[in-house]
Amino acid sequence: MILSVPELVAQAKASVNCVSATQAFKNKQAIFIDVREPAESNASIIENSLQIPRGVLEMNIAKYCPDPDMEIYLHCASGGRAALAAEQLQRMGYKNVSAISCQHNDVLQAKKSQ
Repeated sequence: MILSVPELVAQAKASVNCVSATQAFKNKQAIFIDVREPAESNASIIENSLQIPRGVLEMNIAKYCPDPDMEIYLHCASGGRAALAAEQLQRMGYKNVSAISCQHNDVLQAKKSQ
């Protein structure tokens, strides 16, 4: 049986820590990673977020996050890619990974209000 993208995202969200943007931005020491595609990220940048697209995350993450215990928050346009990315980082051995599970506009608002 082939799973649909919504089914894969639902499975990922069930297996990773999902938080609101407000919760995530309370931790000033964490690393924030935008996993959207470059055109999306460049159109609406979240200040102090690394831009590492989901498609190359596994190849580039160690450059920015060499410690598997670093606290990492992933965000995207709707929370789906962030959950899939968080699931993959957990498989790679990262222990403190969370997906911000809200719309991009909510992430922007939470960042502005901190």
